[in-house]
Amino acid sequence: MRIQLATTKLVLSVLLLGGCAAYDNQSTQNTTFKSAFADDFLIGTAVSERQVMTNEKTRAFVAEQFSALTAENSMKWESLQPQEGEFNWRVADELVAFSEAHGIHVTGHTLLWHQQVPEWVFEGADGEPASRSLLLNRLRQHIHSVIGRYKGRIPSWDVVNEALNEDGSMRESQWYKLIGPDYLVHAFKFAHEADPEAKLYYNDYNLFKPEKRNGAVKLVRDIQQAGAPVHGIGLQAHYGVGYPEDLTQIEDSIIAFGELGEVLITELDVSVLPFPDEEQQGADISLNMALSDQLNPYVDGVPEQDLKKFNDHYVSLFKIFLDHKDKISRVTFWGVDDAQSWRNNWPMSGRTDYPLLVDRKQVLKPVTETIFSLAQ
Repeated sequence: MRIQLATTKLVLSVLLLGGCAAYDNQSTQNTTFKSAFADDFLIGTAVSERQVMTNEKTRAFVAEQFSALTAENSMKWESLQPQEGEFNWRVADELVAFSEAHGIHVTGHTLLWHQQVPEWVFEGADGEPASRSLLLNRLRQHIHSVIGRYKGRIPSWDVVNEALNEDGSMRESQWYKLIGPDYLVHAFKFAHEADPEAKLYYNDYNLFKPEKRNGAVKLVRDIQQAGAPVHGIGLQAHYGVGYPEDLTQIEDSIIAFGELGEVLITELDVSVLPFPDEEQQGADISLNMALSDQLNPYVDGVPEQDLKKFNDHYVSLFKIFLDHKDKISRVTFWGVDDAQSWRNNWPMSGRTDYPLLVDRKQVLKPVTETIFSLAQ
């Protein structure tokens, strides 16, 4: 069912600060994310190393609020195997133990990506680029080591992250250049070998765009037809107020991907800040721009008109998610609270953003009351 974007009556309690609505007001509701959506889909968050290891307040908040967890960075290649054959399991082990103690579903993120990979992975013994066979062996060894350690404990994995360009063509990463386009097939086969019971996902951003959606459908079908299991597609939902402008594009992608397997909303946040170039919105972490007051306008809070747009955007998104809960198995926010969100430092360091439904004091924002009521 398609939604009509309309003004939503929201219950808002806001603290006025210089004509802006500050996100430090106290929510009066007792409902949690995981209780609100218990009959619909898993609801999750991504956690950082500091939050996992030392922040007891955040650990308690996460245990209370969420039914799913993803490691923000601590399961990526550079974190787990910075040197060949030398693994650092400390943070990942603690995350898995914490999740088990609280009955929280964990998704491993991510086994293969073109970012945050140590240089040695792509180098041969002579300093030249690694051969196809060497790189495939390293990929298999890494995947088997990581999944093997958590076999039976981590039930799902983001196997490949961001293999597509914006036009739906394959990104010519080092993986692509040194192995060839079949590197994805091998990655999913290696993951299935390591744990035949685990759910395996492809994950990418801007998959609401028709051309990138079509590329993802073709990519996943090709992998499946080659005999490697892909159980679902993760839509990284890095959005902004008014982005995407047409939310039915998200709905179209959910429907299209639902024909291939599970649909996951994997990295949800909604920025309230202006973006310097509409064409570059998404999640390309290689972007690095200079900070300016024009692009960091809400240091002290968000104007009422933009707060309302933020609220309406989130309400509209959750209407879509709930309309298609038969296809969606998980919705995960990329971060626990506004203070921790990566959106404060992308695409420029030092901005103040408010992209999550939990404020800087780890209080649920008032709009969550309206969002939770949608699931009743």
